Amino acid sequence: MAKNRFIKTSRTSTNKLGICIMTLWCVFTVFTLVWIVSASLSTTSEIFDNKILSSGLHFENYVLVLEKYNILKYFFNSLLYTASSCFAVIFLAAPASYAIATYEFRGRRLVQTAYASAMGIPSVMLMVPVYMMVGRMGLSKNLLVLVVIYTFTMVPFTMFFLISFFSTIPKDIQESALVEGCTHSRAFWKVIFPLAQPGIVTVTIFNFIGTWNEYTWALIFANSSDRRTLALGLQAIVDGMRYSGNWAALFAAVVLVFLPTLIMFIFLSEKIMGGVTAGAVKG
Repeated sequence: MAKNRFIKTSRTSTNKLGICIMTLWCVFTVFTLVWIVSASLSTTSEIFDNKILSSGLHFENYVLVLEKYNILKYFFNSLLYTASSCFAVIFLAAPASYAIATYEFRGRRLVQTAYASAMGIPSVMLMVPVYMMVGRMGLSKNLLVLVVIYTFTMVPFTMFFLISFFSTIPKDIQESALVEGCTHSRAFWKVIFPLAQPGIVTVTIFNFIGTWNEYTWALIFANSSDRRTLALGLQAIVDGMRYSGNWAALFAAVVLVFLPTLIMFIFLSEKIMGGVTAGAVKG
């Protein structure tokens, strides 16, 4: 009886500690975001004098970033690279993940282990051989190169996530579709794929955030004014601010960079949690 009481007390204390830590983290995060947004609507002198928003809202910081620093061009470049690679990785990884999760074939465990192990390979190890290979093929200035690199570097994590999710879908659903006359491919795309929407949306959001904020691959293959991504554009703005000292415009650029992922997470947070918990049931 005393032992059970001690365990219950210990769990209660742990829960309270966890709640306190999460509360502090949420307060810190919200305060940081609010301060950055407020700084982006202030002047540089107000930021250093700790008098943010004392002279009103200065939307000209955003106008300056959009017009002078060409941030809108970088925004659409990042959107193109990110959307294309996220679509391509789902098109490639979803059928493969379902086949590994559903069908028994020789080498199935080996393939699954290989994809899971690939997540442990640092991208830095791949940069030199990939750069040499792309250079020999004469594709270093091709826009599709960065999309292909993003796609295949996201495949291991996507398959690892979707294999666990597809394993929770009953096989009877596919068998019923096959009995109705569907081929295996048609049964997957018309029946199984729509049922996997929570997992697909969740892994796509993770891939979107990672690709949207990616810097190193873009620095190697998209480091020109017409192909630059938002991450590279923000770095260019930071370098420019060293001489102009317009820190308010810098914070405006930061807001424009993280705003898409923040909006996506706010509107799709329920689907993210649903996809994560559903994939954790089995596998």
